[in-house]
Amino acid sequence: MYGPDPANSHPMEGFPQVCFIKNTVKNPNIIIGDFTYYDDPEDSQNFERNVLYHFPFIGDKLIIGKFCAIAKGVQFIMNGANHSMAGFSTYPFYIFGNGWEASQPQPGDLPYKGDTVIGNDVWMGYQALIMPGIHIGNGAIISSRSVVTSDVPAYSVVGGNPARVIRQRFDDETISTLEKLAWWDWPVEKITQHLPAIISADLKALPDE
Repeated sequence: MYGPDPANSHPMEGFPQVCFIKNTVKNPNIIIGDFTYYDDPEDSQNFERNVLYHFPFIGDKLIIGKFCAIAKGVQFIMNGANHSMAGFSTYPFYIFGNGWEASQPQPGDLPYKGDTVIGNDVWMGYQALIMPGIHIGNGAIISSRSVVTSDVPAYSVVGGNPARVIRQRFDDETISTLEKLAWWDWPVEKITQHLPAIISADLKALPDE
């Protein structure tokens, strides 16, 4: 076998704080790619506690690609956190009943930003916060304690509150080529064969297809 077993849901031997999370999540609306890991010495197998306000009746999904590195404390705010802003008060009276349930919002009344989609090979730093409906491109780096309120281009480095693009990791032509190669979708044997080129940014050493 080439590489570690992506189906392993237990902490890594020698790295007890690291766990592949694909097989630790039970919520069908959280979809995780192979080899994506969560690093947390307190409980790396309980990644779901970082997905907040994710109510099944809303139906939004958190989709994270392959080979992502997610640091301790990274959190995802989902659409269930939203309150109506159309009236004078944003207070959710209806959840307390006792006559207030008549103020229950109707479908479409609450802000809805759609699914949150994280690409492949994304590195998300310590305590980064991702807001609802955000799309993060392949190969992006999210700096520690960033608050991501808008989409993140592929292979960019973002940071701050709100997060802004600090720089592109590579030139446009290289990024376009990497997106087309999509090495994360290769068979593990092929990734292993070309691993030196992948980790050294040797584009010429990578196959054309």
